[in-house]
Amino acid sequence: MADNTNEKIQFRAILQITAASLVEMIKKSENTDEKDAMKNLRESKLYKTLENEETKLWRLSVPELFSLYIEEKKTDGIAFPEET
Repeated sequence: MADNTNEKIQFRAILQITAASLVEMIKKSENTDEKDAMKNLRESKLYKTLENEETKLWRLSVPELFSLYIEEKKTDGIAFPEET
């Protein structure tokens, strides 16, 4: 049980660091403030998928995740890599 708890804590830490980096990239790309950038990220399909540890999407680099975010904004969809 302790191992599972530690894994969840580690995953949450990775998610927070990744989200913070994505927010910075979104701020610059969309010329917006941090609050709006975070709102845009959290409302995205990408973030909802990223929050699910089982998808392993968190293994992608921040630039790769940002590319997926931009793709979603342009096309309203995401083509996830087959192996993450």
